[in-house]
Amino acid sequence: MAYDKFTILKSSAVPLPIENVDTDQIIPARFLKATERKNFGDNLFRDWRYNNDDSPKKDFVLNNPIYSGKILVGGKNFGSGSSREHAAWAIYDYGFRAVVSSFFADIFKGNALNIGILPVTVSPEFLDKIFKAIEADPKAELEINLPEQTISILASGEKESFVINGYKKHNMTNGFDDIDYLQAMKDEIKTFTANSAY
Repeated sequence: MAYDKFTILKSSAVPLPIENVDTDQIIPARFLKATERKNFGDNLFRDWRYNNDDSPKKDFVLNNPIYSGKILVGGKNFGSGSSREHAAWAIYDYGFRAVVSSFFADIFKGNALNIGILPVTVSPEFLDKIFKAIEADPKAELEINLPEQTISILASGEKESFVINGYKKHNMTNGFDDIDYLQAMKDEIKTFTANSAY
């Protein structure tokens, strides 16, 4: 399944300055029964967003109307815990296209890249600057430039580079998953096969 192409994302951001956010907090296990990637965003951070009677918790950031945007900014060690890909599904389905943190769990990072979410790893110092910029102005915009592999705080002009695997970068900029990548190469594969001796 193809996903949105990712080149340059300019957006305000939602701050979640909590460390060690694990996948069970992102999407609780009781919501993992579905096999299709649909409606998981409704239950993103379910137990943090809602009371037992399904009323919204007013103090949780996703229920605060002053924050919005396609970028989620999390604390250190985001996406730890079990390997459930549903966590990435929930973040994407909610509307986020990038998550920024100073450290990501490897499996979460891979799951995010596989479905079109860009995990941007920044230094702890730059992460702190981002949180402070959002605190000063909830509508403060970040710019994530995937071709140049940079993230910027637009109000101050401060910028930092980030690292991404070249294959994953290619897929993100083209909106490809692994199958789309192979399909895009089918002419080359046919030519290689025709010229190979058996």
